[in-house]
Amino acid sequence: MNVTPASVQSYPDIHPRSANTQDSKHGQQSTNNPIGQIELTEAETRQVRELQTRDREVRAHEAAHKNAAGSLANGGASFSYQTGPDGRRYAVGGEVSIDTAKVEGNPEATIRKAQQIRRAANAPANPSSQDNAVAAQATRMEAEARQELNENRASPQNNDKRLHSFHENQESQKQPFPGELFDEEA
Repeated sequence: MNVTPASVQSYPDIHPRSANTQDSKHGQQSTNNPIGQIELTEAETRQVRELQTRDREVRAHEAAHKNAAGSLANGGASFSYQTGPDGRRYAVGGEVSIDTAKVEGNPEATIRKAQQIRRAANAPANPSSQDNAVAAQATRMEAEARQELNENRASPQNNDKRLHSFHENQESQKQPFPGELFDEEA
């Protein structure tokens, strides 16, 4: 789903009714109503302006999440709408679904993913309580992955495997292992 930037969002021309304009809802004709323009009461005009502002804020908020999430986003943003007194639908809530599962067997990749999740959650100017909860969960996921990484590094079995791999690599490149003497043939 493509998120429409707020600056491109189109709204109808809205004009408050003047004191001498009659309400057409009650069977009376309204005057000075050009085609394509909607006449609203001052209260309705205020409500539409508030909905327009909220719509722009919601779309910008969700676009910030989607942009920061990058490939972790599962599709585009989805919105909940409210219909204004002008008959238009305005976004009043939204969400971007992202992949928050850890990368099994790869703590380094999990750390990078957790950091990107946290950036996506904190991307909007005013993160919501749900955004803060996602960021906190990403921080926990990163801490767990760092602990797993440290345990893997500290494990004697893993150290032996890394040392063996290092020796194989050194032998294949015919370079001395640190601390070994290298005999050059004349």
